[in-house]
Amino acid sequence: MDFMRSINSCIFLILLFFISLSINVFVVTGHCLGHQQSALLHLKNSLTFNPAKSQKLVHWNQSFICCRWSGVTCSKGRVIALDLSEESVSGGLHSSSSLFNLTYLQDLNLAYNDFQSSIPSKLHKLKRLRYLNLSKAGFEGHIPIEISWLTRLVSLDLSTSLHTLKLESPNISNLLQNLTKITALYMDGVRILAEGKEWGHALSSLKNLQILSLSSCNLSGPIDSSLSKLQSLLVLRLNQNNLACSFPESFVSLTKLTTLQFNSCNLSGVFPIKIFQLPNLQVIDVSNNQDLHGYLPKFPHHGTLINTLKLSHSSFSGNLPYSIHKLRNLSTLDLSSSQFNEILPKSMSELTQLVHLDLSSNNFTGPLPYFNMSKNLTYLSVSLNHLTGEISSSHFKSLDNLITIDLAGNCFFGRVPSSLFSLPSLRELMLSHNRFEGVLDEFPNASLSSLEFLDASGNNLQGPIPLSIFHIWRLRVLQLSLNKFNGTMSLATIKRMEKLEILDLSHNYLSVDTTLSDNDDLSLFPKLSQLMLASCKLKYFPIFLRNQSNLHLLDLSNNHIQGAIPNWIWRFDFMTFLNLSNNLLTDLERPFENISSNLFLIDLHSNQLKGPTPILSRNVIYLDLSSNKFSHIAPSDFGNQLPFLYFLSLSNNSLHGKFYESLCSISTLRILDLSNNGFNGTIHECLTRINTLRALNLARNKFKGQISDTFSNSCSLRFFDLNENFFEGSIPKSLANCQKLQVLNLGNNHLTDRFPCFLTNMSTLKVMILRSNNFHGPVDCPHSIGNWETLQIVDLASNSFKGTLPGSFLRSWKALMLDDEVSSKFGHLVFDIFDDVNPMDIKSSWMPIANKDLALKLSKTLNTGMPPIVMNHLFYDAYSELFEIRSYQDTVTIVTKGREMKLVKILIAFTSLDFSSNHFEGSIPKELMGFKALHALNLSQNAFSSHIPSSIGNLKNLESLDLSMNSLSGNIPIELTSLSFLAVLNLSFNHLIGPIPIGTQVQSFEADSFEGNDGLCGPPLTQNCSFGAIPGSSSPSYETSESNSKSAIDWNFLSVELGFTFGLGVLILPLIFWRHWRIQYFNFVNYILWKIFPQLDFVNESHGGKSYRILRWKPF
Repeated sequence: MDFMRSINSCIFLILLFFISLSINVFVVTGHCLGHQQSALLHLKNSLTFNPAKSQKLVHWNQSFICCRWSGVTCSKGRVIALDLSEESVSGGLHSSSSLFNLTYLQDLNLAYNDFQSSIPSKLHKLKRLRYLNLSKAGFEGHIPIEISWLTRLVSLDLSTSLHTLKLESPNISNLLQNLTKITALYMDGVRILAEGKEWGHALSSLKNLQILSLSSCNLSGPIDSSLSKLQSLLVLRLNQNNLACSFPESFVSLTKLTTLQFNSCNLSGVFPIKIFQLPNLQVIDVSNNQDLHGYLPKFPHHGTLINTLKLSHSSFSGNLPYSIHKLRNLSTLDLSSSQFNEILPKSMSELTQLVHLDLSSNNFTGPLPYFNMSKNLTYLSVSLNHLTGEISSSHFKSLDNLITIDLAGNCFFGRVPSSLFSLPSLRELMLSHNRFEGVLDEFPNASLSSLEFLDASGNNLQGPIPLSIFHIWRLRVLQLSLNKFNGTMSLATIKRMEKLEILDLSHNYLSVDTTLSDNDDLSLFPKLSQLMLASCKLKYFPIFLRNQSNLHLLDLSNNHIQGAIPNWIWRFDFMTFLNLSNNLLTDLERPFENISSNLFLIDLHSNQLKGPTPILSRNVIYLDLSSNKFSHIAPSDFGNQLPFLYFLSLSNNSLHGKFYESLCSISTLRILDLSNNGFNGTIHECLTRINTLRALNLARNKFKGQISDTFSNSCSLRFFDLNENFFEGSIPKSLANCQKLQVLNLGNNHLTDRFPCFLTNMSTLKVMILRSNNFHGPVDCPHSIGNWETLQIVDLASNSFKGTLPGSFLRSWKALMLDDEVSSKFGHLVFDIFDDVNPMDIKSSWMPIANKDLALKLSKTLNTGMPPIVMNHLFYDAYSELFEIRSYQDTVTIVTKGREMKLVKILIAFTSLDFSSNHFEGSIPKELMGFKALHALNLSQNAFSSHIPSSIGNLKNLESLDLSMNSLSGNIPIELTSLSFLAVLNLSFNHLIGPIPIGTQVQSFEADSFEGNDGLCGPPLTQNCSFGAIPGSSSPSYETSESNSKSAIDWNFLSVELGFTFGLGVLILPLIFWRHWRIQYFNFVNYILWKIFPQLDFVNESHGGKSYRILRWKPF
């Protein structure tokens, strides 16, 4: 009994002990010392914060002990951690704040507020601090040196997104010198003025550092190798610093590294391949380093830990290794806008953890792999590659999480599987600019689809548009342009699509009926911002448009709309783009003088508009009024009223009078095209002083006088065209300042000058036309230091150039010597209004506008709230279909294939040399035979002698060859028959001899290609070649009985002949014995013949080392 009583007593004492202990523990941890609570309440009252958004401070009061307050952590009644992050604090933290009385604080978090003050220097009083987070807290100014006194700090976060904090004085070395225990340092967005060696050495002393994040710190390179001493480093993040150096090979020693991020650092050189083999690495991001080269290694059989690999917008190249499937943890793979190539490996199908895959803008080929095993895949983009093959329903089967599919800009063909439209999570489907064909099938449950963006433009889709598409009520963007859809479609059938913002049905075979009921006119498409109905057979302006208050872009071009442009079209508040070109419009409904249009782009070209040119918007950037019937520019200060204009085309109108000086006042002007009008007088010198001009086209007017010699040192011209005017004098020497000039066309004027050797320093010159002027002298430039490596079209015809063609000068024309590289190019010679533009980021290309308010307005207009990939595609389509908005394509006229040809768009691959109708002499330079890229060569009407070089067979791309009316001799080389592309050949009126080479290409030409060569024989000429004799030489005579029978002398006729001969001798003998009479006589006869027969023309020939001017029959 006593024993049991003793046991019960012991149990009671034990329970009493634990109860007492628990009470003591509660007192220690739960009790808040009075001065601590008082300090916190004082802090709350001193801070300015928004109670409606506060989740912590707003609940602090004396009803509870402070250790239970949200954001407060205590130990033994003392506050050791304070978290006031995201409390909408906007001020109240100053040097006398009670915060600095909480001296036991070890963890302070003030992140994501807006204190709008400098970091308090009194922070050094909190000497026990181990964790300090001031990130994005609205602090500004210099970082105080006192933070370096917090020697116990383990983690320091001073990140800011607005670059409001600076680390200059003290510098980074001063700040970090005492923080030897720190393991995590975040200073993203802090402006640190330090070079690579300085910040590298300062950081290398932090031996315990595990996380280093210094993105957007204005750091400069090179990266110091001392950083490789940080052997404990797990995370290294230096994004968006202009390091401008190569990636250090020494970083391969950082074996504990899990995250490596050097996005947008201007890195160059070759990325060390061993980095991919670091054993613990999970994240690699070196994207947006255009000059960084490298390739992917063969991944080991056991795989790696890499889950994120971003190499986009770099120069990484090579193939995607088959061993890519060994990256079993890979969830994000972004190789976009790089230089990868070859076939996508089928092994990609085994990447089961893949969530985000972007391979866009590379050179991948072959079929698209299946991704059925990647059940978590949400984003797939392979756009702008060279992928081929069909897309089947199996490609995306069971991918229920897929949100984005982007297959645009490839060579996929076949039918579009209707199952794509049934993927449950799919929101964005881009199929544009492929070779999909056939009919789009109807698909079930369209109203349940999640699709918001559908782009199938630029394919060969046929038949009617499936009605199922118009039942996808969530659709915001529908683009079906540039296909072969047909039939009649009424906009009334799609009136249920109330969320539709962008509709593009342009350039099909559709007939769109825009007739709606009165009620529909008011309610249809309440969110519509872009409507494109180009080539939809419209005959009038859709009436419902006048109620579309959110309309930003309207394209009704290439229709049959007649009459006047309605006044209401200029009164949309948000309208920025208007294209009514290629219609039958004749007038503008008045009044429009007081309109407040915000239009940035106005395209009215190719209509029948007449009268004065209108001022339709002061904000306009792009204005095309070309190919109309405008009679004059009004008002006279036209240029002063368009201060932001970048592009102005008034070509092909009936404008006349003098040049309007007010055009020079447009400080932003980059394209000015006044060609094909009746302007006269001189052009003001202010025009050549406009530094912003990229293209100046004044061709086919009646301008006269001299070209002003006032081109500035900062001249930006790419195109300069004064063709077919009446300019006189010489080429201005200051034109050499235009170092980026691509096209120079001064043809068909009255210029008198020598060959412009001073322009050889223009290394970008591609087209030079000087034809039909009064240029003279040799074309040799022995003292020039530059060259024309990019020249592809040279036209010096119909001048008075003389001498030989210097081989040393021709050797510098490198572009004409290329073969496959040039001939494989396609497209036209163009240039951007803006420089260095990424086609996938067109939005930014409109931003370099002088007026900031205008730029801000345009930016807001373009901000539709669409996802980034959608915005990129919208602007890429605009770039592809309306390229002329942002670019300029010049027109030149050349003579090729025997006739004038206007190159409305200059082909990149087209090459032509025309030296005809001059006084060139000597042999044909062998250097010309090395121009393998040449398509047309015209040396006619000169005095070239010697033989046709046999190396002419090197000109494999030659389509037109004219050597007529020279003094060429010898045989036609057999190599001429190997020119399989030759379509025009003219060798007439030379001294060629022998048989015409036999070859199907040569025999296909008419006889007039060889006439005027008395020594030629064989088809297509009627003169046969017999016994190997040269036609025209003497041959044996054979008398026949018939000839003998007719050999008797007719004395009656002979007496008449003798009398005639005697009289003629009286006239001819003086011409034989008196040289002066002889010369005067033949000059007079030649002159009479030249006046009577327009087919005759004077040419220069060389004989015996002397040059003679003789009369020749023109070949055409």
